[in-house]
Amino acid sequence: MQRFLSVLCTIAVLTLLMALVLPNPVAAQAKEINRAPASADTSGHPLHLNVDAASGHKVHVMPTPAQVKGVTDIGYQHNGGTPPLLYNGGPVMHSPKVYVIYWVPPKLQDGTATSLSSGYQSIETTMLNEYFGHSLMNNNTQYYDSKYIKNVGSVGGTYVDKSAYPGSDCYDPATVLTNGNNCISDTDLQNEITKVMALKHWVGGVDNLFMVFTSSNEGQCAISDSDCSYSNYCAYHSYFVDAANAYVIYSNEPYGNTTNCQVSGAPSPNGNPDADTAATAAAHELTESITDPLIDAWLDSSGYEIGDECAYYYGYALWDGGNATNQWDGHNFYIQTMYDNLAQGFYLTDVNFTGCMNVGPEL
Repeated sequence: MQRFLSVLCTIAVLTLLMALVLPNPVAAQAKEINRAPASADTSGHPLHLNVDAASGHKVHVMPTPAQVKGVTDIGYQHNGGTPPLLYNGGPVMHSPKVYVIYWVPPKLQDGTATSLSSGYQSIETTMLNEYFGHSLMNNNTQYYDSKYIKNVGSVGGTYVDKSAYPGSDCYDPATVLTNGNNCISDTDLQNEITKVMALKHWVGGVDNLFMVFTSSNEGQCAISDSDCSYSNYCAYHSYFVDAANAYVIYSNEPYGNTTNCQVSGAPSPNGNPDADTAATAAAHELTESITDPLIDAWLDSSGYEIGDECAYYYGYALWDGGNATNQWDGHNFYIQTMYDNLAQGFYLTDVNFTGCMNVGPEL
C-alpha cells in the first residue's frame, strides 16, 4: 500500500509541476489522471507474441500497429492483453548493462547500398544511455524476483560492424522492403552477437542485453518465412546459451520503418522519424528484457509483457512543445507508455489503456 501511495503521489506532484512550468499549449494536456470505471472490461483476445524457435528457445515479439489495431478496433483493451502482469518465477535484471551492435555493411545481399546513418545511431545510443535513472526505468522497480529491480543500469559498449550480411537464407515478404531476399534469420543474429562478443570480450549473463540494429531494407525472419519483420513484428527479444553456458539475452531491432512500425501522425522530436520510430521499439524491448529476460518472469495471463499492454499508446506528450513523451537530461523522445501494476485502475487519456503510464521524474 505504501508503494502504491508513493506512485500516486509522484504522479500527482509531477502533473501539478508540469501545469505550472510548461508553456500553456503543452500544460493544457496535463490533465488529472483518471480512475477507470469499475465496469471497464480489461479482458481481451491475445495476439500470439511468444513464438517457439526451432532451437527450442522462445522469441517474444513486439506486434505491429496493424496487428494491435485489429484487436482494438473490435473492442478489446490493452491491445488484447489481460493485465495485470503476473510473476511466473523467472529472473529479472538487477544491474542491466546494454551492449549495442550496429550491423551496417556497405551493401545488402542484392548489392544495393545500406543505410544506418551516424545520426540514427546517435539517437538510439543516447536514448539507451538516458533510459536509466528516469521514469520508465523507475516504473520497473515494482517488479521483482527474489528482490526488487532498482533504477540502475548503463550502456556497456557499442560496436559498428561493417562485415557483410550472410547470404540470404530467408525471405521477408513485407511490401515495404525493396527485395525480400535481403533477409537475415534469427540464427544469423545469434551468430553475429557471438562473433562480436568474442571480438570485444563481452560476456553473457542474465543482466546483460545485446541489442542488434540493422540497415533499412534489410528484412528479418524470427522463425520462418511467415514470422518476419514489418508484417509479424517490429522488434523482438529472446535468449540463447553460449559456449560458456551463460545466458545471452538479445533483442532484434529492425530499421525504424514509419509505415509499418509507427502510428500515423507520430511526431519526431529529433527530426529523424526513422530513428524516433526505432527508439520507441528499442525502449519497448529494453523494458521487457529487464522485467522478463527469459520470458518466464513478468507476463499477463495471455503471455503479454510490460510493453505489449501499451504498445503504440503514448499517453501525454508534455515535452518539446508536445512532440515528446519523455525528456531525459534535455534529450527528447517519443516513447510508448509501459504497464504499471500499481496504477492498473487509472488511465491517462484513454480508458482502453488503464495502467499505461509515462509520467514520472524527467530530470
